[in-house]
Amino acid sequence: MAQGTGVKPKFAEFFSGGGMVHAALGARWDCVLANDIDAMKCETYRQNWGGAHLLEGDVAGLSADTLYRDLDLVWASSPCQDFSLAGKGKGLKGLRSGVFYHWMRLLSQGVKAGFAPKVIAFENVTGLMSRGSGQDFTHVLNSLAGLGYRVGALEIDARHFVPQSRPRLFVIALRKDIAHEGLTLAAPTGMFHTEKLRRYVHAASANLKTEFTWWAHQPPALSTTSMVDIVDRKPDTAWHTDTKVDALLDMMSEPSAARIGLARRTGKREIGLLYKRGRPDENGKIRQRAEVRFDGIAGCLRTPAGGSSRQTIMFVKGNSVKARLLSSKEASRLMGLPESYKMPTHYNSAYKVAGDGVVVPIVSYLDDVLFQPMLAKATRP
Repeated sequence: MAQGTGVKPKFAEFFSGGGMVHAALGARWDCVLANDIDAMKCETYRQNWGGAHLLEGDVAGLSADTLYRDLDLVWASSPCQDFSLAGKGKGLKGLRSGVFYHWMRLLSQGVKAGFAPKVIAFENVTGLMSRGSGQDFTHVLNSLAGLGYRVGALEIDARHFVPQSRPRLFVIALRKDIAHEGLTLAAPTGMFHTEKLRRYVHAASANLKTEFTWWAHQPPALSTTSMVDIVDRKPDTAWHTDTKVDALLDMMSEPSAARIGLARRTGKREIGLLYKRGRPDENGKIRQRAEVRFDGIAGCLRTPAGGSSRQTIMFVKGNSVKARLLSSKEASRLMGLPESYKMPTHYNSAYKVAGDGVVVPIVSYLDDVLFQPMLAKATRP
């Protein structure tokens, strides 16, 4: 709550999906506006958080006065496909990731009308730093700085919070009239000031290098949760037939086949996570390979497209190998959602909600180490 007022701070979330930011902030904050274009995701949002503050539709069609209101935080997790290493690399020029411009238009109109939020957060894939030699990331930073904000970023992998490898970039902007003492560092020494982020800033223009803010943050209490802890005892996915399991084993790359052999030799039940990927063979021809890991960490959940990107969970014990697609509940748990969260009943829809979302404990962490201290600075006389 805002210090001394008893009133919860207010936030708006754009590209809200199933409302994972709401899941993270809802106890401390009051969500007054949410927006998404996807009808299925909006229905999921309503099922969990109600729809009184939800604007369903294209962000490009929202009226100029949408952000003419006093807000403490505006959050956006815009579509990432055009920045992703798996995408076409169009960046901000892409149809999906280009919606950033429409969001910025609303922000700019709100600021010009005298409604500048205290804090702005923008989440996307780490490919934003490399696509177009970093030009898109530079544009994002300069756009926010141009509105009168002190801007920096953290690169956070979800594996520090949940058993999922999911590196993401979190751009955090604080209004310049708010004191920042104790919130920033003179040099990038924080846990989430990664080598990739440091390289980007080092290669940036002199002005951006000078203006870039290294946000101070305490390291989180690292998660000890493993895949074994989140296995769904009543999965909504059917077990693969022996023929299909054998086909997956035949598709294994050499390193993955070796991991299967090692898992068999332990004599214990080992849990692996598998993706099918296109890899070049010795002739340069792309062939589909199955790649599996047994480190207790799932690969990054992605939006299902044609079925190939859906993750498979394998159970190996001696010569016995069983496999099925990751269940909806397991996908939900990998995003850090509460057990009470209502996922869509259709499997691909549930997987899409998870794959397009933001990991809940990361947002809670950012609230603890940055948003709340920033609000305290803003409300201090």
